[in-house]
Amino acid sequence: MTGPPRALMPDYLRLFALFGIVVVNVQYIAFSALDSFADPGGDTKLDAITVWLVNGLALLKTYGLFSFMFGVGLGFLMRSAARRGLPFGRVYRNRMIGLALLGIAHGVLFFPGDILTLYAITGSILYLFRRWQVRRLVLVGAALLVLQALIAPPLLLATPETPPDVIAIERAILTEGRFLDAVLFRSIGFAFILPTFLVIQGISALGWFCLGLAAVKSGMIDQAGHPLWRRARRWCLLPGVVLGLAGAAIWQLGPPVPGSVLTVASAPLATLGYLGLIAALSRPPGPIMAQALAGGGSSLSIYLGQSIVLSTIFSGYGLGLWGEVDRLTAVATALFVTAGLIGALLLWRRYFELGPFEWVLRRITYARPGI
Repeated sequence: MTGPPRALMPDYLRLFALFGIVVVNVQYIAFSALDSFADPGGDTKLDAITVWLVNGLALLKTYGLFSFMFGVGLGFLMRSAARRGLPFGRVYRNRMIGLALLGIAHGVLFFPGDILTLYAITGSILYLFRRWQVRRLVLVGAALLVLQALIAPPLLLATPETPPDVIAIERAILTEGRFLDAVLFRSIGFAFILPTFLVIQGISALGWFCLGLAAVKSGMIDQAGHPLWRRARRWCLLPGVVLGLAGAAIWQLGPPVPGSVLTVASAPLATLGYLGLIAALSRPPGPIMAQALAGGGSSLSIYLGQSIVLSTIFSGYGLGLWGEVDRLTAVATALFVTAGLIGALLLWRRYFELGPFEWVLRRITYARPGI
């Protein structure tokens, strides 16, 4: 007797989010991370177009997809713990501890814009919502997304301009410094960024967590043909993309206040549209796509691997390409690295059940007291 067919939407969602989030992150790995939000432009017309497309199509949107998947993961973890007869509270606590440890190491060593630490903190709040009904999760999730759209733009614009000497230090360390110099600089940046991220992105993350958990509880994540996914695609995709591109253009060329407000406010709409599009694409894959989906299943290892490889490519202790390439080349490099990591994980999983960082997280998650 066989069970129901495996839902494909989570696999497609992970793959889409991995490629989307890296084109955003590389803007803060290959170039200055200190003034990019205040001055989202570029040195050339090609740079400006690339930044416009990244901010209009991916900034905050693919982050929303990643956060939605976290909520889905909580629902799946609840199913797994119940099936295995394990105490869910201990399993979930251990998972948040594991995410926090990996996130801190990631933020300090490779990329101060880490999201895993933020997920561990806000995910601890999500645990309190685990017994909520679908309707309540959806209402609270939507309210949190609206709240984030209201408070994030003023906070972003209120961020003081980075002094030129600090930017000069950043350039010196990331173009000429040793790995330990970069670690010290990233550690300081991580410590300063995390509280701001908790306010600006933590609220929306918790909102998407709620919606992801609701998708599991309602069964929508298992039904790519669900009518609500079609409505999201029909009603949200085009308006979200158009408003996102318009907001990014205004932010880049015109007054920063309306541009940033429109960019942030339209992000949830675009993310919902992307979810509807991904649902439509979630069909039985051909041979190449099946391989890509299988490799993308090790999303934690790929996410961390993106930062490890890209920071080595662009930092002075590696290939030293920080600030030396145009924005389009940086995006192409990020996409190529992600594709390479998917291929590497495919080879890895011929010999091992889990990706390397998935293995670490599982060991922590299912650790028994006293071991």
